[in-house]
Amino acid sequence: MIMIGQQLLNGLTIGSIYALIALGYTMVYGVLKLINFAHGDLFAVGAFLGSSVILFGLSQAGLPSLIVLVLTLLLIAFFVAVLGVMIERIAYRPVRSAGRLPALVSALGVSIVLQNGIMLIWGARPRAFPSHILPEYKWNVFGILISWTQLGILLLSFLLMISLYVFVQKTRTGAALRAIAVDQQTAQLMGIHVNKLIRLVFIIGPALGGIAGVMVGLYYGQIIFTMGWSYGLKAFTVAILGGIGNIPGAMVGGLLLGVIESLAAGYISGNWKEVISFIVLILILLVRPTGLLGERVAEKI
Repeated sequence: MIMIGQQLLNGLTIGSIYALIALGYTMVYGVLKLINFAHGDLFAVGAFLGSSVILFGLSQAGLPSLIVLVLTLLLIAFFVAVLGVMIERIAYRPVRSAGRLPALVSALGVSIVLQNGIMLIWGARPRAFPSHILPEYKWNVFGILISWTQLGILLLSFLLMISLYVFVQKTRTGAALRAIAVDQQTAQLMGIHVNKLIRLVFIIGPALGGIAGVMVGLYYGQIIFTMGWSYGLKAFTVAILGGIGNIPGAMVGGLLLGVIESLAAGYISGNWKEVISFIVLILILLVRPTGLLGERVAEKI
């Protein structure tokens, strides 16, 4: 029982990170019907920028560790959000009316540019992430060890996910986002500023991805320039599993994938955890082709 509890905790920790990344995919798809393949690389940019900010910036200022971490997360969210807005304006908006295929090719191009940019700036070798800013103390709860890093990741991830859900479901701006997800032209006729809201999507999604990148660095202590592709693929799978375009679905799918991976690594083999995870996900999709929570349908606004 103790091992199951430990593996569930580990799975929920990494699953919450998957969910944060998947939210960027699902929001962009929900509004633009675009698979933003560059989103995983924005996540990687967040991880590498976070490493540099901590090493060469905030850690030299003599600030308390908690303040360093909070400022790092805020700065990374801001910088990656700005990069996301620039990508939307330069790479996606000019081809928005040309159909899905040009936008998809543009997204793949941006992904290649970002990945190679990371390699040129930070190098191709794995890079140690400065995880010393968090205490190494662990709590023992009925035999289950909980570290500061795991606790912080879980609390912050759930706070961000719940905040996003409340924002989309309970505010006027959120209602406008749901409206353009249903019909952009009709929403525009009703006075909704479509481009402004699409820009907002490319602020929120990349910001969450950048924060997730810092979390991965803190959790594993190592980052590499190709991590955007691997984590992006898993997050995209999570978005499909939960129901592409469905925000709660992305959250549930991320947590489920993390738990499946962790249990597979603990009870079968770490080398086979991804294979087992994808087999389980395929079986689920055979039963629920639209995802666990189904694809979002049209709503009356």
